[in-house]
This record gives sequence, structure tokens and C-alpha cells, in this order.
Amino acid sequence: MNKLLPLFFLAISFADFNEKQNQFIARQGQISFFSYTNVENIEAKNNQVLSILDIEKQEIAISMLMRAFVFKKDLMYEHFNESYIESDIYPKANFEGKIIDFDVNTKEPQTKIIRGKITIHGITKEIDIKTTIKNNNGNYNLTGEFNLIVNDFEIKIPPILSSNIAKTIAIQFNFKYEPYEE
Repeated sequence: MNKLLPLFFLAISFADFNEKQNQFIARQGQISFFSYTNVENIEAKNNQVLSILDIEKQEIAISMLMRAFVFKKDLMYEHFNESYIESDIYPKANFEGKIIDFDVNTKEPQTKIIRGKITIHGITKEIDIKTTIKNNNGNYNLTGEFNLIVNDFEIKIPPILSSNIAKTIAIQFNFKYEPYEE
């Protein structure tokens, strides 16, 4: 029994090591959004988005703080966080999804669909996101864009301002993943 114990721990450590080799992290992913309006375009960028990619399971998870979005004007930041997103109540947005038909062995860029659930403003919706995946010598880069409908997330816009805020928001993302190390 004593001779089997070291082999057992060795097997567990290799299993954990192999799993870690398949996990990648983006600590400073980028998400930006753009809203066209007649009065003034609204755009913001968040460069502090955390994401984990598991290439073997073909799964991705993303988490971001809503207050980390940077706007050109302080008033836009204030309205976004206090009046619309209500960041004190809903501080984070999250996404969990699965990459459909991802080929880990392909070195060429792949255009794939990520099917998952996005949670914003306390509301969770299923969504398909088209993404381009590049394997850069063992590191991965995911980029893409998609649209979100403001009403889907029960974000209240006063009627007097409804013409100043687009009903659909264009989202762009860029994640550069490196091997996950604790």
C-alpha cells in the first residue's frame, strides 16, 4: 500500500498538469461598445476584462466590472453606471459559453460560433457570438463583434431620452490568452 501511494499522487499531479495545459487566461481583455444616436454617439472601452478559455472542453468564461468602462465624457460614465446599468446593484456582466466545432489542432484562423449565456443588469439571455480564433504559437486570440438589444436586459430609458439612445448596441471584443499559471 505504501508503495502505491506515491504513484497515486504522481498520477493526480499529472492529471492536474494536463488540465492546466488546456486552460488559458486573458487578464486584460478588451470589450468596447458603440451606440449611434442623432444627438451624440456613445462609446466606451473596458480593458480590464477577465476571461478563461479551456481549449479541450471548448469552453469560455468572461467576467467584467461595469464601472471599468471608460467614456470620453464623465457625464456619460455617470449616466451609464447610475441611471442605466445600475452598477451599484449589478456590478458585473458575465458570459459563459461553448465554442462550436473548434479544431484545436488547426493553426489557421478559424471563424466559429460561441453559444452561451450572457448576464447583464441581472438578466440572462442565450446568445450566439461569431468569433475569429487565432492560435499564435500556443497562445490564443479571440476577436469579434455582436449586437445587443437594450430592452432585452430591462434597462430603463426615460421616454424623453429614448431618441438619444440606440435600441441596439454594437459590442466588439479582443482577448489575448496566455497559458494559465497559478
